[in-house]
Amino acid sequence: MMSDFVVESVDALREIYREPEGPPLEKVLFALDAHCRNFIAHSPILMLGTDGDVSPRGDNPGFVVVADDSTLIIPDRKGNFRLDSMQNIIRNPKVGILFLVPGMDVTLRIRGKAKITSDSKILKSLEINGKEPHSAIIVHVQEAFLHCGKALIRADIWNPENRVANGVFPSPGHMYADHMKVNREKMEHLYVEHVTEDLAEEGRTILKDR
Repeated sequence: MMSDFVVESVDALREIYREPEGPPLEKVLFALDAHCRNFIAHSPILMLGTDGDVSPRGDNPGFVVVADDSTLIIPDRKGNFRLDSMQNIIRNPKVGILFLVPGMDVTLRIRGKAKITSDSKILKSLEINGKEPHSAIIVHVQEAFLHCGKALIRADIWNPENRVANGVFPSPGHMYADHMKVNREKMEHLYVEHVTEDLAEEGRTILKDR
């Protein structure tokens, strides 16, 4: 590690990068507008950043409810019960959210404060196939803005030719087994059983080639 070159202050950082000006500053909103609402309505996936951690949340497009111009409701469906994000929110409510829409190069960034609710009326409104989420994350939006598409354009992420072919990676169960140093065959079975059963409860199926 070249410690002599570690940047340790904002002033030092600004010696490397110029101050932003124009659109990067002017595009920031302090409430959700029609474009933000439309983006969220078409987004099937988001990345939730909490206190040094990040995790994906995905569902049918529009799964995040826009309750009003400053409030989002994110269902927390059955997962692995680690509760990393949820515990982080309790300790530190500041969150960052990145919404993606397949085919779109721009992304939508949200900053705000979150809380967790177990309100039965809210959870009932978020049910799928009669299955309610365990809880929901309510986000008070403080900032929202579209992030330019350069990163996704560079990655060419939506190009079907860039989809990794089957066989490049071993199965998730195989990789988990290696990480945990347990029997691969047993872990393969446990992984498929776990994912299939959880999705089946919500009336979904898992594709066989995944």
